[in-house]
Amino acid sequence: MKMLILPFVLFSWACVVNAQSLPLPQPPTEEPAMTLQRLAQIVRALDPDVVARGPALEFTLDDIPIIVIADAGADRMRAMVPIASAEGLEKADLLRLMQANFDAALDARYAVANGRLWGVFIHPLSPLQKDQFLSGLVQTITVAKTYGTAYTGGAAIFGGGDTGGIYRDLLEELRKKGEAL
Repeated sequence: MKMLILPFVLFSWACVVNAQSLPLPQPPTEEPAMTLQRLAQIVRALDPDVVARGPALEFTLDDIPIIVIADAGADRMRAMVPIASAEGLEKADLLRLMQANFDAALDARYAVANGRLWGVFIHPLSPLQKDQFLSGLVQTITVAKTYGTAYTGGAAIFGGGDTGGIYRDLLEELRKKGEAL
């Protein structure tokens, strides 16, 4: 019995010593509230050629023009990507955009304003965290790039909508086309 206790005591002592030498996990540090100045610093880091026009920041990411407008008084911000003219949108196009807004566009949205179709990310300004902003930009760029094809803000689809069925139908159609191969 003594032979079994000694290894256990040594093992336990080693665990205590190792645990004491490991750094304790630190609570996550809270980011400061998002301000117009902080938002501009983040955008400038993404594109040093950013152009500020009043409350608007105009810049380019992945060859896509982006406009970010923020209003500290209203505590809101909006990132916008122009996609196409809204003039030729058919009823079926508008329905598809609304379906994507429900389940596939994620935090980005398709929107129509001033005769143009836009990809937009809208969020309260002060609680916006840097990574949320970056994710919103990526999703907004992605809805612009996938307009007319996947209509998605990223890799995920929030369930319960029509997009999954549309994707399954497309997959089935492609499978049928590929059966002869």
